Amino acid sequence: MRMLVLGAGLQGSACAFDLLNEPAVSHVTIADVKIGSLPPFLQQRADARLSSIALDVRDEAAVRDAFSRCDAVLSAIPYYFNGTLARLAVEAGVHFTDLGGNTEIVQQQKQLHAAALARGVSVIPDTGLAPGMVNVIAQYGIDQFDSVEAVKLFVGGLPQVPEPPLGYQIAYSIEGMVDYYTTQSLVVRDGQPTTVTALSELEPVSFGDGVGTLEAFHTAGGLSTMVYRYAGKIPVMEYKTLRYPGHVAIMRAIRDLGLLDTAPVDVKGQQVSPRDVFVKVAGDHLRKGKPDLVALRVTVTGMRDGQRHTRAWEVVDRYDATHGVSAMMRTTGYTLSITGQLQAGGAIPAGVHTPDECIPAQRYFDMLAARGIIVREVSSES
Repeated sequence: MRMLVLGAGLQGSACAFDLLNEPAVSHVTIADVKIGSLPPFLQQRADARLSSIALDVRDEAAVRDAFSRCDAVLSAIPYYFNGTLARLAVEAGVHFTDLGGNTEIVQQQKQLHAAALARGVSVIPDTGLAPGMVNVIAQYGIDQFDSVEAVKLFVGGLPQVPEPPLGYQIAYSIEGMVDYYTTQSLVVRDGQPTTVTALSELEPVSFGDGVGTLEAFHTAGGLSTMVYRYAGKIPVMEYKTLRYPGHVAIMRAIRDLGLLDTAPVDVKGQQVSPRDVFVKVAGDHLRKGKPDLVALRVTVTGMRDGQRHTRAWEVVDRYDATHGVSAMMRTTGYTLSITGQLQAGGAIPAGVHTPDECIPAQRYFDMLAARGIIVREVSSES
């Protein structure tokens, strides 16, 4: 397998690191518009199978050339490039997967299905943590029932030791966090897609393994296209983000005071966006880089053999101190790597599919377990 990883940031580097641990991967090329120093964990793992190239993904000729020398492309760059990159991958006859996170782009990629079938390649968007891993687990849960009443997804990336005032540190970007907290969340209610306000419908979710009770609230994006796939089939589907208790009350106040608004205001004769100020000031405080954890739970309620049940599956993963790889990188970058390996290894049918539509759950769980990321059922009640 010759793998091309787009993006030399933390997630792309974690993906490359994981690929290099697989003997079946013959070569890994990591590409970015400018290649700087790779993270220490990847430098320590690097061998003759790893190379890096400077690549501007806006240069279609250069992209086509890079794609011609690999079997699969794994994109860990911003979502807005992925529609064009998926098209170029299909034209080149190579597999493509990305971290996604924007449902409109995924729907555009779905239009490539016939072309991907004709070229015998697969395209899998949304293969990170959420969307991504959590959707595969949700589909696995759905498949355990004859009919389903409700599916609820909960995911959080958190510092292992919360610090005031927010009990949070930046996992991806503070811009992304602000978008999630100000964008309507798409859910399924009464079998139909509808929207609810971000940071709403707060509820406690308790975890073992030393995590404790977290608070869950609506944010956008985690369900992705499952909202449309199961509209009219499952009455209730929703995705909520997890944080330490007290986070939501503070963020609601910040939002309601207008400090996350994008429209400029006059400040001493200068036009300033409140959001830009918040992103800069709060971002500097929240880039802590301390050991993190990821907590995930999926609950499914439905009927099986004439009996009503609720079953739940969860993942709790922590920072890998041995290699210096965060839990968020493990559950996101490694997931991207696993998906690309499944594609290049022939385990995924040709065409464009979201992870819940195509990834063989048990094999996927086994591959995660080999990396110490355990999906386990935690409750079963009738």
